[in-house]
Amino acid sequence: MTLEASLRPRVGLFVTCLVDVFRPSVGFAAVKLLEAAGCAVEVPTLQTCCGQPAHNSGDHATTKAIALNTIKAFEGFDYIVAPSGSCAGMLKSHYPKLMAGDPGNEAKARAFAARVHELISFLTDVRGMTSVPSGYKGRVTYHDSCSGLRELGVKQQPRALLASMPGVSLVEMADNEICCGFGGTFSVKYPDISNAMVEKKTANVTSAKPDLLLAGDLGCLMNMAGKLKREGSEIGARHVAEVLAGELSSPPIGKG
Repeated sequence: MTLEASLRPRVGLFVTCLVDVFRPSVGFAAVKLLEAAGCAVEVPTLQTCCGQPAHNSGDHATTKAIALNTIKAFEGFDYIVAPSGSCAGMLKSHYPKLMAGDPGNEAKARAFAARVHELISFLTDVRGMTSVPSGYKGRVTYHDSCSGLRELGVKQQPRALLASMPGVSLVEMADNEICCGFGGTFSVKYPDISNAMVEKKTANVTSAKPDLLLAGDLGCLMNMAGKLKREGSEIGARHVAEVLAGELSSPPIGKG
């Protein structure tokens, strides 16, 4: 390892299940952005799901086992970064609560949580990034995911980076902070309610007339992109990291 490399902060990328299975390009975009921000990035092979589905279903024993594995997988990193407000929120906000009252693990969970960040907020708030390695041009609108917005305070950070791109025109849709209806297991447990919610969301997206719908959570994007496609819309959906990093080689979600 060179001296320059040794001085860079070590970042462990928490890939997330949906990125790993459905949209690996988001992970590659995250690496590209983190490296552009001066970080040394690694992807620990021991990582699995963050445990959120089990947690939302009330299986706290399984969730705790997953959490302990995740904490172990990311030992030694300066930061743990996830391209998802939902997963980052689970790691940062819920792991310490899950371990509350467990003397052996509560301190570990709190120390781990202190190093966890959502990708875009990490780039701007921690690394001070003000420009991105992308020359994308087009009209975009942005959906604020519930966990990123309410648990982690992710709001202006992605907009600031999008504003640094001369070719990007950001038009805000109506009710951009309202839930899209995905909610992890919520969309499975209450499909009719979920569909009604995403129908309102896609109506607002359509009214904004963007080329691309952006968000920081793949679950939200897949839910909205699926509805847009069923409605016959030509609007594509992308994780904001893909646009910021210039990773647009694969078709937008919902358009291929």
